[in-house]
Amino acid sequence: MKRHFRLFFLLAALAITAGAPFAARAAEGIDEGLPLKAPTLFEVGPLVVTSSMLVTWIVAVGIIIFAQVATRNLKEVPDGAQNFLEWLVEGLYNLLEGIIGHQLVKKTFWFFATIFILIMFSNWFGLLPGVGTIGFGPPTGPFSIAKVTEPIFRGANADFNMTFAMAMVFFALWIIWAFQANGFGGFILHLFGPKGDTKGPLKALMIVIFIAVGFLEIISILFRPVSLSFRLYGNIYAGENMMEAMTNLVRHPAWLKLLCSIVIPIPFYFMELLVGVVQAMVFMLLTAVFTLLICQHGDEGHGVHPH
Repeated sequence: MKRHFRLFFLLAALAITAGAPFAARAAEGIDEGLPLKAPTLFEVGPLVVTSSMLVTWIVAVGIIIFAQVATRNLKEVPDGAQNFLEWLVEGLYNLLEGIIGHQLVKKTFWFFATIFILIMFSNWFGLLPGVGTIGFGPPTGPFSIAKVTEPIFRGANADFNMTFAMAMVFFALWIIWAFQANGFGGFILHLFGPKGDTKGPLKALMIVIFIAVGFLEIISILFRPVSLSFRLYGNIYAGENMMEAMTNLVRHPAWLKLLCSIVIPIPFYFMELLVGVVQAMVFMLLTAVFTLLICQHGDEGHGVHPH
């Protein structure tokens, strides 16, 4: 069965309640939890295909097929798949327009909507039975294994490579949008230029202060891809391990273990559905706000139009 994201204080509570069994299993040499590295499935020349990469491709193809089916025969009064797709896209557009403004959302909506939909459905795909539990492991007999250590399918965002790649794509687009909105000189002035209306010696002091602030801002900008990727990866990876622990709280007897592995995780699955949306929303909104901060102009009302 499957899992996703939990806040770290829940992990702390889990460690307190189940720490002793985990320690005992570690002493027995039994590997618990999701491995940090996604297992390699196969290689095509220099391309190494991992289980999380395979899940990403499956989710992306599924989204593309759904979009094609939903827009194949457009109706003036939508229903079914078309109605859901229009509701989702229109809802995201209105949300982003209220945050970053009409002009900026027209330029950037394609990216923010895509990243939200991809992250959300990747998180939800990870909840499907078989994701993380079908694969290979140390054998205990001719047709059985002790534990799946190399799953064929692994949650896409439980792999740091995936979250970091999305963050770096945004960082590249952020640079392009920043130069388009400000130009090279305006971009430098945005970082190092003094803010506010000051004159005389105070203005000279403010110039020195804002130059120092500009270097701090550069460090903050360079750190954004790291913080974005670790935030999403850490939450999803933590949830993966928490769901793993929930399914293994009871070890004996076999019939009770099977029953508990089905019943105990059920409340967490409902929470995971919500978490999948929340994490996608957080990633999208953070990238949108970062874009607004570099593209806005204080003397032009920040380009935001209230609704």
